Amino acid sequence: MSGPALALTHTHGDRIDVSAGGTGLLSYVYWPEAAFEAPKPYLHPLRTLSGGVVTDYRPNDHRWHKGLQMTASHLSGQNLWGGNVYVRGKGYLELPELVGSMTHERFDEVRADESRAVIAQRLAWRNHDGDHWAEEARTVEVHDVDARAGAWSLTWSSAITNRRDEPLRFGSPTTEGRELAGYTGMFWRGPRSFRDGRVLAPQGEGPELMGEQAAWLAFSGEFDGRDGFATLVFAHAPENDHTGLGGAHPAHWFVRNTPFAAVAPSWAFHDELVLPPGDTLARRYRVVVADGRWEREAIASYLAGQSW
Repeated sequence: MSGPALALTHTHGDRIDVSAGGTGLLSYVYWPEAAFEAPKPYLHPLRTLSGGVVTDYRPNDHRWHKGLQMTASHLSGQNLWGGNVYVRGKGYLELPELVGSMTHERFDEVRADESRAVIAQRLAWRNHDGDHWAEEARTVEVHDVDARAGAWSLTWSSAITNRRDEPLRFGSPTTEGRELAGYTGMFWRGPRSFRDGRVLAPQGEGPELMGEQAAWLAFSGEFDGRDGFATLVFAHAPENDHTGLGGAHPAHWFVRNTPFAAVAPSWAFHDELVLPPGDTLARRYRVVVADGRWEREAIASYLAGQSW
């Protein structure tokens, strides 16, 4: 694969920008924001190689939706997702005293060469009172910029270690009783124009893939303000369902194309995931950001040509 060289700019205490051939591919923002939105780093904007923006930021329906983030909607009674909390039998409630944060601690590596950019970071997961519940070692990599295919890849790795003296319980609105709302973990919010976009997986098509398992899931949407489509492909690393807790909680897809575009490879869709003290939950994901409306065969072929 060949494409324009990568470049990285670090505005210390604020963000890291990665570009290719003069086009900004992403901004990784790590400074804190409003407490009710569960302050944590996020990637926005994400752009295709042609410059099309494929993320949304603080939409008026969910101010805590910010591009691509690592989230935890229900974590041992706390909310590291942001906004209201879904409570069994009561619905969504405004409970700011339960909203926590993921705080930047340090960077282990920030670099770029012609073919790869790397952001390696340490974060502390904290409850509302600021207690250190978990440590995360996170790496975000930009690579495989492919001008001929009109695509580039992002690999996100997270290793979350429980620093409490008791288990951490990862859940979701679905584990609390709301049907088909198993969002938690890595979460993407698409632009408004991507509403009613096309959802594909190896074995099916459409929003009925909600709560299903698949090695990858793709979302295609059409831009406003410019011509053309973009496709994002979300894929699991091969080991994801065989690490952490012995594969007891393989991921299920959370996906919507109405009333908004969203995708999450949820690690607690139907059942809680329990992480004992001192144990580490490790997951890797890939996001391919592509110009055009890709079909299933092209997606499978492209993924087969990439290594983990």
